[in-house]
Amino acid sequence: MDIGELLTYKPAPTPKRPNEGERNEDDDDAEYERHRKHRRTHASSSSRNRERDQKAKVERIKQEIEQISSAAKKAEEEEREKVQQIVDSVESTEGEVLDEAAMKRMILQFEKKALKNQEMRIKFPEMPEKFMESEVELNDCIVELHALATVPDLYPLMVELNAIPSLLELLSHENTDISVAVVDLLQELTDVDILHESKDGADALMEALISQQICPLLVANLERLDDSVKEESDGIHNTLAVFENITELRPEACADMAKQGLLQWLMRRLRVKAPFDNNKLYASEILSILLQNTPENRQMIGDMDGIDVILQQLAFYKRHDPSSSEEHEMMENLFNCLCSCLMYAPNRERFLRGEGLQLMNLMLREKKLSRNGSLKVLDHAMSGPEGRENCNKFVDILGLRTIFPLFMKTPKKNRKRILTTEEHEEHVVSIIATMLRNCRGPQRQRLLNKFTENDHEKVDRLMELHFKYLEKVEQVDQLIEDERRDLGEGEDSDEEDANYLRRLEGGLFTLQLVDFIILEACMGAASTVKQRVLQILNLRGKSVKTIRHVMREYAGNLGDAGDKEWRELEQQHILQLVDKF
Repeated sequence: MDIGELLTYKPAPTPKRPNEGERNEDDDDAEYERHRKHRRTHASSSSRNRERDQKAKVERIKQEIEQISSAAKKAEEEEREKVQQIVDSVESTEGEVLDEAAMKRMILQFEKKALKNQEMRIKFPEMPEKFMESEVELNDCIVELHALATVPDLYPLMVELNAIPSLLELLSHENTDISVAVVDLLQELTDVDILHESKDGADALMEALISQQICPLLVANLERLDDSVKEESDGIHNTLAVFENITELRPEACADMAKQGLLQWLMRRLRVKAPFDNNKLYASEILSILLQNTPENRQMIGDMDGIDVILQQLAFYKRHDPSSSEEHEMMENLFNCLCSCLMYAPNRERFLRGEGLQLMNLMLREKKLSRNGSLKVLDHAMSGPEGRENCNKFVDILGLRTIFPLFMKTPKKNRKRILTTEEHEEHVVSIIATMLRNCRGPQRQRLLNKFTENDHEKVDRLMELHFKYLEKVEQVDQLIEDERRDLGEGEDSDEEDANYLRRLEGGLFTLQLVDFIILEACMGAASTVKQRVLQILNLRGKSVKTIRHVMREYAGNLGDAGDKEWRELEQQHILQLVDKF
C-alpha cells in the first residue's frame, strides 16, 4: 500500500454501543411481543380444546338421555301392553254372556292357576323368579273373576263348585298382593246392592262364607297388612267393607265377629297414634255397628278396657274441632260407640272410674263441636237406677254450672249443628230429670236450690218449655184424630201403640220430662216455686190438670227401663207427686 492510499484509508465505522437503558427497553419490548404471541397461540389452542371437550360432553349427555328415554319408553310400552291385555281379557269376559258354562270355565281356570302357583312355590321356595310368572297369572285370573259379581243368580252354582274355600285359602297367601286381590273380589261379590238382586244367591254366598270362617281369616290377613303401603291400605279398607256387608245381611254375625278377633283389631287400630285417615274413620264405623244392637259386644269391650280407649281418642276433641267432615264423622261414631257401651250397666262404673264425667263436662264448657256428643253421652251415663253414682259425681264436679246455662238458652251459633234445637233440649231436660230422680242428700238439695236462683228464672224457662211442647203434642193429637175420622175406624191395640210412639216423637217425651221436673221442683224446693208455676198457668189461662194428665200417662208407660221393682217404685213416686200437686 502506497503513501497515498494510507493517507486516504478510513476504517469501517463500528456501530455505536447503545446506552444501558435503551438496550433494556428494546429487549423488554421484544420479550413482551414474544410472550404475547405465545399466549395468543396458547389461548387459541386452549379455547379450541375446551370447545372440543364441551362438544364431546354434550354428545355424551345427549346419548345418555336418549338411552334413558328409550328405556323409559320401552318400559312404558310394556306396562301399557300388560294393562291392555288385562283390560282386553276382562272386556272379553264381560262381552260374553256369563252363563253356567262360562262360570264353570272361569272357576276351573282359577283352580288350575292357584294349584300351579302353589306347586311352583313348593318346588322353588327360595327362587322367586321361578314362581313369579305363575303368581302374575293367578293375580290376572282373580281380576277376571270380578265378572262373577254381575250374575248373583249364579252364586249358588259358584258355591257348589267349591270356589269359596279356594278363594278364602288365598287370604293367607305368602304374597300380600294376592290376598289383597282376593279381598277386593270378595268386597265386590258381597256388595249389598248386588246381593239384593237375588235372595237365593245372597243366602247361598253368606252361608258359604260364614261356614268357611271368613271372619277369622280376614282378621288374620288384617294383622299382616301395612297401612303405610298404598295397596295394602286399600286392602284394609276393602276388608272392612266386607265386614260391613256381612253385618248388613247377617246382623246376628256381629257377636261372632267380635269373638273372632275383629273387636280387638279395631281397638288396636283406633289406639294407633297416626294422622287421621279413611281407614280410621271406617274402623270407628264398624265398631259402632258391632256395638249398636249386640249386648255381648258391649260387655266384651268393657272387659278389654275399651271404654278408656274410646275416652282417650275423644279427649283430643275437648279443645280442638275436627279438621274435616270425615274426621267429624269419626268423632260422632266414637260418641255413638260410647253411648252404646253405656247401655250395659257395668260399663257406667268403668266410665266413672275413667273420669268420663269430667271429660264430658269439660267438652260442654269448651263449646266445641264435641259438645253435642258429650250431651248424648251424659244422658246415657246418668239414666236409670244404674246412673245414680254418676249423677251424684256430676253434681260434685260442679256440673250444674255447666248444664243449667244450656238449659236456660239453647245454643244458636253452631257451624255444623248435628243436634236440632228439639234434640238439644230433650237431652238437657233428660239429664236434669235424671239427676232429680237419682241424687240424694246434699247433691239433691244443691240441685233444687237452682230453681229459686235469680228470681225463679229456671221456673220461668220450665214453663216456657212446657207450653212449647204441649202445643207440639196437641198438633200431633189433632193430626191423629183427623186421620182416624177420615178412615172411620176404631183404634186397635197395635194402632194405639203406633200412635203413642208417634206422639212421643212429636214432643210428648220432652213434655213428660219437663212436667216431671216441675212436679219435683214444686214438691222438693221452696214453696215459692209452686207459687210461681201456678201464677204462670193462671196468666196463660191454663190449669194444673194438664200437667197431672201428662204425668199420669207417663206413669202408665214407663217402658222396660230398669227391673220390675224399680218401675213399680218409680210409678208410685210419680203418682204421689201428681196427688200432692
